[in-house]
Amino acid sequence: MSTTSENPPTPAAEPATFIPLCEPSLRGNEWKYVQECLNSGWVSSVGSFVNRFEEETARYVGVDYAVATVNGTSALHTALLVAGVEPEDEVLVSTLTFIASVNAIRYIGAHPVLIDAEPRYWQMDPNLVESFLTEQCVCRNGQVFNRQTGRRVRAIVPVHILGHPVRIDVIGEIAARFGLKVVEDAAEALGASYQGRKVGSHSDVVCFSFNGNKTITSGAGGMIVTNCQQMAEKARYLTTQAKDDAVEYVHNEVGYNYRMCNVLAAMGLAQLEQLDDMVSIKRQIAQRYAEQLKQPGIHWFQESPHAFSTCWLSTAFIDPAVTGITAVELRRKLQDHRIQTRRLWRPMHTNPPYAQAASVLTGVADRITENCLSFPSSTSLTETDQRRVCQTTRSLISAMSGSRRAA
Repeated sequence: MSTTSENPPTPAAEPATFIPLCEPSLRGNEWKYVQECLNSGWVSSVGSFVNRFEEETARYVGVDYAVATVNGTSALHTALLVAGVEPEDEVLVSTLTFIASVNAIRYIGAHPVLIDAEPRYWQMDPNLVESFLTEQCVCRNGQVFNRQTGRRVRAIVPVHILGHPVRIDVIGEIAARFGLKVVEDAAEALGASYQGRKVGSHSDVVCFSFNGNKTITSGAGGMIVTNCQQMAEKARYLTTQAKDDAVEYVHNEVGYNYRMCNVLAAMGLAQLEQLDDMVSIKRQIAQRYAEQLKQPGIHWFQESPHAFSTCWLSTAFIDPAVTGITAVELRRKLQDHRIQTRRLWRPMHTNPPYAQAASVLTGVADRITENCLSFPSSTSLTETDQRRVCQTTRSLISAMSGSRRAA
């Protein structure tokens, strides 16, 4: 009879910890301020935290006025209205953007003109803006009209992609020359600077977002900032249902229920106190990726000489001809390893609602979207987890390129 005992079963390995793309970090006065708000009983769209959040955002950006809204899209919709955009106008906007940037234009009944990106820094290409206005438009009575459609061109909406500033000085100069308003979509760029000035302080009106995946968050929320008192007052009026008499409920035009509530403002104020630290961490994360995952075929998004980016999402161009793997394949394989990555948005001209929109395209946005991947960029991302992301990515690329060479 055998005296050898059976070996005990090997315990199953625990799955690797999930590394999210971008999650909020709540480590300041969030609980304290929200508790104060709840204790006060002022939990709706009026309260001291709304006022403080607006005042501190304006102070941080370096402008005179700020108006808090329920989200970034409502901020952009309102900003376009106060900039004078009307139904059947045309508005130039980046094609490489999240769809909300363009939807806000359509909410008004205006029409987007989609502008492609510049190849090096991926932002709206000012050269294409100028070529559209000079070659496809005509000036009459101090206004600009699209020769083909006959519509008035009213504004430009540059979007600061990935928290990197657009060449806003050039776009601003073009806009001034043609009598157009500039409405910046800076949803990802609070904390960024261009030529030494904070993003938000350059144009007629600028919008930020405080969605849960942004550098700082109020859970949901947006902000309109401007130096124009008339614009600020109009924005505040429109976002509170265009109330002319709060006692008698007099409304002389259509308004919107867009005001941020006091509870969310309390959270946003606490996050704003940490903004510079959050941006610093994001930039450190981007730097580590550039150092730890630099190999042929991976090109990390670069900061332009005159810009200070928030590095909202660290993003790389994956060249499949060199790496042997496409961005789509790499995303799927990293997901199998419990690492969340994300491709950039599909350009607006490839989305069905805007496939027939007027556009000035060079193919840059298409190439960026097809080949780019955003990597985990939470401010809570540990260096250990980031090394795991880099090591796993290198291993996957090595395995894929090796198998394709063997084939």
